[in-house]
Amino acid sequence: MVSCIFSMKLDEITYNLPKERIALHPPKNRGESRLLVLNKESGKIQDSLYKQLADHLKPGDLLVLNNTRVLPARLLCKTKSGLERELLLLEKHGSGGIDNEHHRSKVMYRGKLKSGQQLFLDEHSITIDKLNDDGTAEVSSSSNLWDLAEAKGHVPLPPYMHRPDSAEDRRRYQTVFAKEKGSVAAPTASLNITEDLITELKQQGINIAELTLHVGLGTFMPIRVEDVTKHKMHQEYFELPTSTIEVIRSTKENRGRVVAVGTTVARTLEYAAGEILSSPTKRNTISGEADIFIYPGYNFKVIDGLLTNYHAPDSTVLMMAAAYAGPDTLLKAYEHALSKDYMFLSYGDSMLII
Repeated sequence: MVSCIFSMKLDEITYNLPKERIALHPPKNRGESRLLVLNKESGKIQDSLYKQLADHLKPGDLLVLNNTRVLPARLLCKTKSGLERELLLLEKHGSGGIDNEHHRSKVMYRGKLKSGQQLFLDEHSITIDKLNDDGTAEVSSSSNLWDLAEAKGHVPLPPYMHRPDSAEDRRRYQTVFAKEKGSVAAPTASLNITEDLITELKQQGINIAELTLHVGLGTFMPIRVEDVTKHKMHQEYFELPTSTIEVIRSTKENRGRVVAVGTTVARTLEYAAGEILSSPTKRNTISGEADIFIYPGYNFKVIDGLLTNYHAPDSTVLMMAAAYAGPDTLLKAYEHALSKDYMFLSYGDSMLII
């Protein structure tokens, strides 16, 4: 699903990201990161701190969080001859969650593979069933692959970090409110939310609601076409409880703002906008496969604010941020952040666009 109908070139929304501005580790303490506050109407920029988020919201506003839980989905396997091969299990679709019959998966991989090849992880074997044209593979195992990942997998850190995961990553590449297993990447905009911050927000009359979107393949895939409207998004499974829909409706009725914490939340809410904003649903949960690609020109229907990280060039999430803030306004904010030594990408600083 695409978001609007017109042509836009990839080089119209890009910037140069110096390597030294990429955060390779989380801040020493969760929540000790910086926050740029951007007024998308006036273009005004304010430098702040993530822990001061409540200062930039109002009583009656609503923060919507993604409660997905990241799986240790990186499997470091060996070939029969002892060569290392890395597999990254991709997120579960369909019913959501992880079941006890999941012996097959699509994976991303590093190293040369061929169909029919067997890989080994200790006493477990994994068979390469098919190599796909998009750089993924289909694999199977006599073991439950997700159980295997829980027991022997590694944190699926973004590949640009070029380092093995640590015990710290097991804790910090996960939100404090993570519940529903299924993601192979964190909803990074909320990595710096602490329990103390949630308490402070609630005390100031700011409401909190949750949804689930399992972050998967689309997060890793850059835009590789010159005309961004031709990019195809991969599907990601989501669940949206009626309680969250109801509080979104009441927030809007009372003139509060619905603030999406992260692009995963934004695309879930916008994908389900029709049902969210229509007559009350009788279902306990709205669920499905979100494949919405939001880029400049899109008319946002649900969200009134976006708390997000600084995104990589040529990424779909950068396009979404540009769609919400406006391309020129967003790029000026990025220029400001670079000049003020903000840190970028998953473990980096954040931006509140309001």
